[in-house]
Amino acid sequence: MGKRRGVSAVNVVFGWLRHQSKMVKIPLGIILSLILVVFLRFTVKNHNHFFVASELIHAAGIIILIYKLTRQKTCSGLSLKSQEVTAVFLAVRLICSISMEGDIHTVLDFATLVSTLWVIYMIRFKLKASYVKTLDNCHHYYVLVPSAFLAFIIHPSTRYTYINRVMWAFCVYLESVSVLPQLRLMQNAQIIEPFTAHYVFALGIARFLACAHWLIQVFESRGHYLWLIGAGYFWFPMALLAEAVQTFILADFCYYYVKSAMEGQLVLKMPV
Repeated sequence: MGKRRGVSAVNVVFGWLRHQSKMVKIPLGIILSLILVVFLRFTVKNHNHFFVASELIHAAGIIILIYKLTRQKTCSGLSLKSQEVTAVFLAVRLICSISMEGDIHTVLDFATLVSTLWVIYMIRFKLKASYVKTLDNCHHYYVLVPSAFLAFIIHPSTRYTYINRVMWAFCVYLESVSVLPQLRLMQNAQIIEPFTAHYVFALGIARFLACAHWLIQVFESRGHYLWLIGAGYFWFPMALLAEAVQTFILADFCYYYVKSAMEGQLVLKMPV
């Protein structure tokens, strides 16, 4: 009986949210996100762990894809273009990481890049019969060109070489929009099978943690980083905006994912 009442309460909440306008849903989502950020701020001592956790969750999402491709022998619902864009920013970030840092992030990026390249190989050659190219219609240059353009204009000012700074900025911008081809494919397909949904949800959690790291830096500096705009330094605000953009574009999917999970639905249906 208690379980039924719990499920009913969840249905009531999601039912109420479903009937609200975007003008209501967006502020509620922002408020909830800020509450979670404040909670993380006071429970996690070393905030650099957010980036490590973000990369680990991304790697977990790739493992989910590997299971799907090897056990189910299908790549339906996966965007090849999104995986290729992901491989680009991971490769560039790995080059930057080797020359600039060479720490745990380098190891995680290398492992994620190798896994992503394997996923691309499987989609292109082994399982290409199940790849629906007509649904994957978001072109690479829609995300590559704007990211490269922004990187040349706005990038960090550090002791590293100019090319390293531009490449690092390119990674940040490209990562923020790398999921767009995947979201476009799912929007076209409308129905999303479980493992693809798990993968995209993992990306949403990973991006939220990375965005939380930037927001906490703003809080701890009492907004100092944002005031740097007045001095003509736009990198930090742009990096924060890039993280917020990806978190925002994944938020809608994460809402429907949680809703479907709470209702016990195995297949996620996206609204038109």
